[in-house]
Amino acid sequence: MRIGFIGLGNVGGQLAGNLLTHGVDLTVRDIDARRVASFVALGAKAADSPRQLAASVDVVITCLPSPDICKEVMEASEGVLAGFSPGKIWLEMSTTDQTEARRLGARVKELGGFAMDCPVSGGCHRAATGNISIFAGGDRETFERVLPILAILGQRILHTGPIGSASALKVLTNYLCTAHLVALCEAFTVAKVAGLDLNTCYEAIRISSGNSFVHETESQVILNGSRDINFTMDLVIKDVGLFDALAQELNVPLELSPLIVSIFKDGANRYGPRELSPNIIRRLEDACGVQVLGEGFPARMVDHEPKVSGYEVTPGNRMTHPQWVHPK
Repeated sequence: MRIGFIGLGNVGGQLAGNLLTHGVDLTVRDIDARRVASFVALGAKAADSPRQLAASVDVVITCLPSPDICKEVMEASEGVLAGFSPGKIWLEMSTTDQTEARRLGARVKELGGFAMDCPVSGGCHRAATGNISIFAGGDRETFERVLPILAILGQRILHTGPIGSASALKVLTNYLCTAHLVALCEAFTVAKVAGLDLNTCYEAIRISSGNSFVHETESQVILNGSRDINFTMDLVIKDVGLFDALAQELNVPLELSPLIVSIFKDGANRYGPRELSPNIIRRLEDACGVQVLGEGFPARMVDHEPKVSGYEVTPGNRMTHPQWVHPK
């Protein structure tokens, strides 16, 4: 199967690299010619436009920074839809708005194609190893057709329902991730000002009910001082903003989500929109005149989980799983 990949950024570049490593017939497109050249040097083909890419492949994957950029890539005169024909498949792996995913999916369907939104979750380090999780929204038949591709790109793959459902779940989980990050920044700053040892604090959180995936990953680069997770404040504002907009559309009166958006907007105003997102802790460091640092933590997040072939995760009765049985 011939695959085209548009968007070779922090996440997209890792995902496309996994396809190339697995010997996939790959054509790529990105506004950065250097990124394209690096893939061509490894055996990929380059397309001069999204239209040319779509016309030459069976599956088009987009992984782009925002819904507006995806709209342009899909619908411009030289966009993906201009090169689409019956039977082709579009996989939207960007973090995007569920309504926009459904709208563009309907346009693909009008052309005789098939569409799914397939955002990923887990960070760039897990995208690099192929262990990232994937949400996949679309009809079951299309999901089963693309599952072998998704199994290369990720490990845990969840069919979420119709197109758009995966995008809704993605912004929900990104909201939770960001809430955990803000809470950890507050906890570590209080610990520092209280004179607690931050390495001990890290372990206390890790073995407690306060633990989370964000703590075991992002806390380490916070305490190292690099704060480098290849994710920036403007992207947090976009992602949590999409979640907040969804809640407003549904008339759900949230309190925490708008506050998190305002915290990151303030951080972006202070330190720049392209500042690394864990450096939101600098607002508290600056206010308290401290540096929140530990000893011996890595500068970059590392995925230590061995790569296995991707597989479908199916929702089930949580009470049948021993880890969910409360001890008497």
